[in-house]
Amino acid sequence: QVQLVESGGGLVQAGGSLRLSCAASGRTFSSYHVGWFRQAPGKEREFVAAISESGGRTSNGDSVKGRFTISRDNAKNLVYLQMNNLKPEDTAAYYCAAAGRWGLITSTRGYRYWGQGTQVTVSS
Repeated sequence: QVQLVESGGGLVQAGGSLRLSCAASGRTFSSYHVGWFRQAPGKEREFVAAISESGGRTSNGDSVKGRFTISRDNAKNLVYLQMNNLKPEDTAAYYCAAAGRWGLITSTRGYRYWGQGTQVTVSS
């Protein structure tokens, strides 16, 4: 069992930066791939980024490439999402998820555990 808690969301102006954190409980966290997704009102949950269990592989969604970076610290059971050059269209609730299968890393179907989300709002 893995429990996930996101933090770091907030209100930021366009062009600004935020760093989201995903804190995990459970001794086996380092054996799971972890992904970030986001969901804006009235829209489907969208893949943002993912990182393999060791941190050796990453994947980013097309809309955030070159702006967002995912990383992890397995010693602290933390995964981060550094978001730079934020745009109003990045406004959404951001969720981390764990236990993904790498072949389904961009799909919500590939994940077993989900956090409750943290809101990111980017003003123009």
